[in-house]
Amino acid sequence: MRAAFVAAMSGLQVAVVVPTTLLARQHTRVFIDRFSGFPVKIRQLSRFVDAKEAKETKAAMAAGDIDIVIGTHALLAKGIAFRNLGLVVVDEEQHFGVAHKERLKALKADVHVLTLTATPIPRTLQLALTGVRDLSLIAPPPIDRLAVRTFVTPFDPLVIREALLREHYRGGQSFYVCPRIKDLRETEEFLRDAVPEVKFAVGHGQMPAHHLEDVMTSFYEGRIDVLVSTNIVESGLDIPAANTLIVHRADRFGLSQLYQLRGRIGRAKQRAYAYLTTPANQKLTETAERRLQVLQSLDQLGAGFSVASHDMDIRGAGNLLGEEQSGHVREVGIELYQEMLEEAVASLREGDAATEAAEQWSPQINIGTSVLIPEEYVGDLNVRMALYRRLATLEDRADIDRFAAELIDRFGALPEEVQHLLEIVAIKHLCRAAMVEKIEAGPKGATLTFRNQSFPNPGALVRLIHAHPSVMKVRPDQKVVVSRDWPSPESRLKGARAVLSQLADLAEAA
Repeated sequence: MRAAFVAAMSGLQVAVVVPTTLLARQHTRVFIDRFSGFPVKIRQLSRFVDAKEAKETKAAMAAGDIDIVIGTHALLAKGIAFRNLGLVVVDEEQHFGVAHKERLKALKADVHVLTLTATPIPRTLQLALTGVRDLSLIAPPPIDRLAVRTFVTPFDPLVIREALLREHYRGGQSFYVCPRIKDLRETEEFLRDAVPEVKFAVGHGQMPAHHLEDVMTSFYEGRIDVLVSTNIVESGLDIPAANTLIVHRADRFGLSQLYQLRGRIGRAKQRAYAYLTTPANQKLTETAERRLQVLQSLDQLGAGFSVASHDMDIRGAGNLLGEEQSGHVREVGIELYQEMLEEAVASLREGDAATEAAEQWSPQINIGTSVLIPEEYVGDLNVRMALYRRLATLEDRADIDRFAAELIDRFGALPEEVQHLLEIVAIKHLCRAAMVEKIEAGPKGATLTFRNQSFPNPGALVRLIHAHPSVMKVRPDQKVVVSRDWPSPESRLKGARAVLSQLADLAEAA
């Protein structure tokens, strides 16, 4: 709200995008109340706004007459235009897909974007952890706030009845959340039969807007004890009197969804209770069980970042350049992927000089042969990944020889692919020392490309080429061609190593 106020008072427009009509309604009320007395015009754009008012709001946005507009996905529609948009605030960011976020970026090229979420999706968390996005955590909870007690339990009518009645008799309210609209009727019948003492109402996204607004108003004002709903209440609703949550079929919700639902209660000084119920006579899937265990163990305040980290661990970090918001980087492996991403971010932020100084650039070596640790040699994927990780840190030939001896001791004689891999690691260090960015070797010799088309000791390099005119030549594109007869991968590896050792010595003598 402070960011929106600064932007609005500077003459810029602000768009606050939220996932649900209920949250748009709540935010609009809070914004109008907070900014009363200031020359800030605030409007809402959602399903709760009738067609005539929506049309007027859109026209006023385009003309620049509205300072702050709060809306749902309606703000991302094609006909929306702003005169001078300066700030976009995306609340509950985990509810928006990649296509929605691209549409937000398309609103204006140089707009400031502030995204808010207690549980970032894996892709967003990955962007923050690798430095592509700035990240700030609000860790300290409000004063006197108590952690929500969380129970994962098979559905038991008696336990649910006691939980709802305890909340009712201490003057509070409860949420009863179901995964699907068709589950609501069954829950209504249960409440009528098992807990007749409480008043309840039903709310879901397919209800007429005015009917849903009436239900929510009644719940806000305390005329209803239990709100039976789908997960439309998940996003940001602030009802301090509601301090008990029952989740029907909790195994059908995602980890961040459950965390967000739990965040609807315990928003005052009262102790809150969350009951995540599962089918009594049905075995849960391994992933569902893991999700529920994580949520039960992370019941301290401000655990959203930890929940999001566990979510990324369970689902994978997704594709930063594509539309997949979760999923594992199977092709290159997470370690190499992270390293490549960090290199790219450092290069963009500080220029190539910073990366070069840290020696994080990686030479490209193509010898035309397989270089890997085969699955038949080391069967366990985690062990293979750990070995690759260690390979990346080896500094000199002595380290490589020790590593090879360890492999023979643990797994037996080295296959050809592993021998080639170890040779490539040695050649990689020589490439860095000789400032060779790329080497491509084949049966007729090799082509060398120097980093930034320069060599630390150009005079010595020219003398070397003059001394071997039939073997070494410089092409017009500054690449050095070495003409040799290297028919086998072993001869190519040996020959490349000899040439690069010579160049590395010249570079060090500079």
